[in-house]
Order: sequence, then structure tokens, then C-alpha cells
Amino acid sequence: MRIKSELEKFVGKEHVSDNLNDRTKYSRDFSLLPPGMPEAVVWPASSEEVSKVVKWCNENQIPVVPVSSKVHFYGCTIPKEGGIVVDLSRMNKILEIDTDNRFVRFEPGVTWSQLTTELKKKGMRVVMPLMPPGERSPLTDTLEREVITNIVYDYGEPMQSVEVVWPTGEIFRCGSASVNGFPESKSRGANPSGPGLDFYRFIQSAQGTMGIVTWMSMKIESIPKIDKIYFAPVNDLSYAIEFLYRVLPRRIGQECLLLNNVDFAAIIAEQMPEDFDTLCAKLPPWTLILVISGLLRRPEEKIAYEESFLNQVLKQEFPNMALTDNLPGFPGLGKKLMPMLRSPWPSDVPYWKMRVKGGCQNLFFITKPNKAEMFMEIMEFVAARNGYPAAEIGSYIQPIEHNRACQIEFDFFYNPEDEAEKALIATLYRDAAITMMNEGAFFTRPYGELGPIIYDRAANYTMALKRVKKVFDPKNIMNPGNLCF
Repeated sequence: MRIKSELEKFVGKEHVSDNLNDRTKYSRDFSLLPPGMPEAVVWPASSEEVSKVVKWCNENQIPVVPVSSKVHFYGCTIPKEGGIVVDLSRMNKILEIDTDNRFVRFEPGVTWSQLTTELKKKGMRVVMPLMPPGERSPLTDTLEREVITNIVYDYGEPMQSVEVVWPTGEIFRCGSASVNGFPESKSRGANPSGPGLDFYRFIQSAQGTMGIVTWMSMKIESIPKIDKIYFAPVNDLSYAIEFLYRVLPRRIGQECLLLNNVDFAAIIAEQMPEDFDTLCAKLPPWTLILVISGLLRRPEEKIAYEESFLNQVLKQEFPNMALTDNLPGFPGLGKKLMPMLRSPWPSDVPYWKMRVKGGCQNLFFITKPNKAEMFMEIMEFVAARNGYPAAEIGSYIQPIEHNRACQIEFDFFYNPEDEAEKALIATLYRDAAITMMNEGAFFTRPYGELGPIIYDRAANYTMALKRVKKVFDPKNIMNPGNLCF
């Protein structure tokens, strides 16, 4: 009761709850990790209110876990040691859209649906991961370094300046947002770096672990004047990867990705499960999707140049790559898929990863594109070892920055009501992760039970991370249990 009464002083009585039903809503997410019950939930409306809440919690050594949206997959928002959940959903303002300098500044409660809708009114768009949930926070996804579908190098680091509340309650702004007079200053917070160190790096990958980000500036781009989407059925994954090595470093294309038949069917199926089963059988093992675009200046010439280059490479070097404007046997697919790639998943439709069986455990890591086929073979071996049908695993390969690297994702679908199936998926997930790691998979975001496994293999990194955490969060109140301790 004391916690609730103290928090009410900062945000008002109507924005604090210790009701069991409210607390239970925040005790779990869509992951397989065990729940954790918070002692109270608070809904601040400003950076100043967040600061007051965090400062009080720090003084009283009460854990703080921030939540930015209604959709979480990896256990990052589960209050593993109790404490206070700080729900940032009331902080849902888009603070400015600067079309000249091409950035948008917004708060953590802004959703993908909200952000894309408002930018579209200005003729702008934001690059995004593959069809994120409409109710998820783009601020969180950007902090978490969710890999985007656009392979252009310029978008590899979309985050700009941020405002963060440190665990002591101090409000801090990074880069040029720290100058006097912001945001009216001419710098307008567009540069994340300096003066001096790039502090924003400390808060990447974990909203609430080093501090709570209360707004972010993010790169935006003009909506293309012309888009052309191409498909290629892929039976030989190595052949397709070699093709991407040939074309993507030449700065050909915008969105580019490879989906296996399971993931692709989950995305395009109209009715579940009837259409899903039919599509899985009908789709090729893999489908390459490549979008070329013409922006504001001379779009026709840009499209013509890229088409000419693609035709030349296909004819002279990759005659077996059937890259066309539609996938054979699926008329109208390009017209349907193109807007989907530029939009979040509709909030009124079950998320595409959840619509297969109701639950999905994702395993993803970074590697070199030419290692992708090897990891697919490893996954088949691990699935067989655990008695799980490899044909039911969704797979997704996302090239990064002109095919410099790629993210591989495996999607394990399961029925959340089936305890035996959940146990099988948990075992398969752990076995696959360790096996992949032993073969060189690089896990940049070690969530849940993968954290201790990965941190144990990087002793020097882990020691440095603990020292940094100690400096910024000496009492370890911010999301305890989500790093290496």
C-alpha cells in the first residue's frame, strides 16, 4: 500500500494500480519464460513523471521495468524480481516531423500503426522490420536493433538523438539534443553523436536496462514515386545467395528478403488454417522478394537502370534465377504484398507468427549470407534429434546492408494450451541455439535463457558490461536479471 500511495504523488491516483488483475497483465508476455508479478503498475505521462518515479524507486531500491507497448515476445518486460512496471503507453505523442532533415521525434507509447499513418500524411515513411505488430512500439524495436527489410546501408542505423531517464532519475539528452535551447535550436537533435562519447550506444538493445528512453529521433524517407516488386522461386538456397552477393553490393533494391514456404504462407494466407496448409504445399521451398524503387528525383531513370542491371546479371551469370514481377502460380501476389512490406501488421488480425498455432518461439542470429544453407541443414538435424518436423519450421533470411551480413530467423510454432508441446519447443529452442552458437552463429540480442549461455562465452565483454551497468545503475534497479546478472 505504501508503494501505491507514494507513486500517486508523482502521477495521480488514477494512474497507479496495485490491483491483482492489472498486475497479472504485466506478469508475462508471448515468450516461454516463467511469469513474474510486479507489486504495482504506474502510467506516467511525461519525462518528468518518469524521472520522479525512477528516482524514488532508486532511493528505495525497488526494481523498475518499463513497458512501451502491448506486444512483447522475448521476456524483456517480465518483472523477474517484482518491483514496479512503468507503462509508457500514455506517452504517445509524435513531437515533430521534419521532412527537410528527414527525421521524426516521438515518444515510447507511439505505435507502428500511429507512426506510419502520420508520416504517410506528410509523404514520408520509416523503414521497419518485417511486418511488426501494429500495437508495438517503434521506439522499442529501434532500440532493440530489430533488423529492417530495407538493405540500403543508409538505414542500417535509423536511431538519432534520444532523451533518457537514468536510474538515478536524471534526465539526459544525447548528441546535439543536449545543446541549449533544444528543440528550437538549429541543430534540432538530428545528430546522435557527441560532443564526445556516443552515449546513446549504452542504451541500445535494452529499453530500461541502462535507463528509460522517453523520446527518440529516427530517420525517415520520402515515399517512393515508383515501386516494382520481383519474386524468384528458390530451390537452391546457395544459388540465390550468390545472386544477392552479385546485385546487392551494387546498391540495387530497397526491400529484400528470403522466406521459406511456412513463413510465407503464414503471411499471405487469407483463412487459417485452410489456406495455410494449401499454401505450404504449393509455395516453393524459398521465395526471394526484391523491391526496386524510384524516389523523388528522376524515378523512371533509376528504375530503368536497376532493371537493366538485373536483366544483364540474370542473362549472363544466373540463367536459372527466374526473377519476375509475379510468383508463378500466384497471380496478383505482388499487388497484395507490396503494401504489406511497408505497413505494420493490422492490430485487428492475429499476428502472422501467432496465427499458425497461437504461439511462436523465435530463434534469430547474425551470420554471413554464405553460411545460411549450412545453418538450414543444422536446423533440420536438430529438429530431427528432438522429434520435431523440420517441414513445420518457419525460416526467414534478412540481408543486412547490401548483403554485408544477414539475420537468420527460425520460427517454432506451438499451441499455448499444450504443455507438452511447449516443453518440446523450449527444449528444441535451447538445443538449436547452442548448436548454432557452436557453429559460429552470432547472437547480438541474447534474450531469456540464452543470456547466461552467451555471456559465459564472452568473459571480458561480460565483465566490462557489469562495470558499465554499475556506473549508470549502482543499485541495479533497472530491469534486474535481463543482462548477465
